Amino acid sequence: MPVGDVLPELSVLVSAVALLLAASFMRERDQWLAAPGALIGLTVAAAFCIAQLGEAPRLTFSGVWALDGASIWARVIILATAALSVLLTPEWLRSDRRHGEYYAILLLATLGAMLLAGAADLMQLIMAVLLSSVTGYTLAAYHRAWPLSVEAGMKYFLVGALANTLLVLGVTLMFGLFATTDYGELAARTNDSPQWMTLVAFSLVVVGVAFKLAAVPAHTWMPDVAEGAPPPAAAFLTIAPKVGAAIALARFVDLFPQHDIAWRAVVATIAVATMTIGNLGALGQNDVRRMLGWSSVSQSGYALMAVAVLGLDPYALPALLFFLASYAVANLAAFGVVTQLRGRTNLADYRGLATAHPLLAAALILSFLSLVGIPPLAGFVGKLALFVTTIESGYAWLAVVALVNTVVSLVYYLRVLAPVYFAEPARPMHTLGYWAATSVFLCALFTIALGGLADPLWRMLSQATILP
Repeated sequence: MPVGDVLPELSVLVSAVALLLAASFMRERDQWLAAPGALIGLTVAAAFCIAQLGEAPRLTFSGVWALDGASIWARVIILATAALSVLLTPEWLRSDRRHGEYYAILLLATLGAMLLAGAADLMQLIMAVLLSSVTGYTLAAYHRAWPLSVEAGMKYFLVGALANTLLVLGVTLMFGLFATTDYGELAARTNDSPQWMTLVAFSLVVVGVAFKLAAVPAHTWMPDVAEGAPPPAAAFLTIAPKVGAAIALARFVDLFPQHDIAWRAVVATIAVATMTIGNLGALGQNDVRRMLGWSSVSQSGYALMAVAVLGLDPYALPALLFFLASYAVANLAAFGVVTQLRGRTNLADYRGLATAHPLLAAALILSFLSLVGIPPLAGFVGKLALFVTTIESGYAWLAVVALVNTVVSLVYYLRVLAPVYFAEPARPMHTLGYWAATSVFLCALFTIALGGLADPLWRMLSQATILP
């Protein structure tokens, strides 16, 4: 059980503990120093992840930890998301006298998402979900004096308590049916139990993981968290847990034979419901952050398209990974603009943004167009890969539904972009400083760069595998 296999996770854990201890002794004016400390820890962890890319896929730590292309690339995306979220934070929390511990909580939430991506055992999956959930509740409700933040944390907690209970019940049933929680052994024993009981246990686990993915039926927390959590935390919570959960769900459902449990139909149905409900929920929103929350729900539906066809087409996994990366940078850019504008949420507050702050307006339009899937941005390549692999796998109807939903999503994004470019500013627009602006422009740059570098990135992602 080589420790080197979990060096990225150890780096994040050690950094979180070190930052928590340091923040306890730092003077109030020095609390911001925890931000560069967090960035260093995340950079070291990302370097360890990248170093693992050339290694042979394997299960380690008694088979509970998967070290494969899917988990490595997912962890790189999660770490990059956390780093860009850290850049958004110092100026936002400047008025909070002691906020050094925020970065420790963020790193522990990052660790939970990373554990989700590599879980190869049901007990490991539970631990990852619980770590990601507990830290997520804290991040969402971090502004204790802000009613919306407390409400977001409470709603996140209540939905999470139910979903996590269902997950534990499902894992308990799995253990009772198969006498193991190890994925490798589960795959070998799935024909040894009554089919209907297996379906019940399977469904409970899927619902538990869908909670972290913000997919139907456990999606209702996402709009409230997007609206009420501190914008840097909302940026993180709408992306990192989703990336880890998508890989965790793909790894879990692939254990079961299609002839025993029609899991492809189950996942495809959840995908349709998620993208449709997410887009319909976003249509009538006048709160930009809440609209982004519903948009995040719909993006989970697109990601589930690749999960539904996993194993039918060799490009399903790289399509999923590329889509998650493109979604991450675009969504971070959108929340970065919200943060830079001091958390403005009302649609009217964005009137004339192109006149007052043309670079921020450009970043916002790049992020929205990428989320829709307009060429040549990263989101276009990600969605195109999803559509192609879904059609090639015989699920053309799912691609058609996704295409219709994509057209619908253009409506609510344009509701924001139209006043940005075709209206005069209603009031002065004050912004934060250079930390947040750096994150915004990096995300906008990545949105363009990922689209331009699609070919070499696709070749690298095509080598990724998923175990067991």
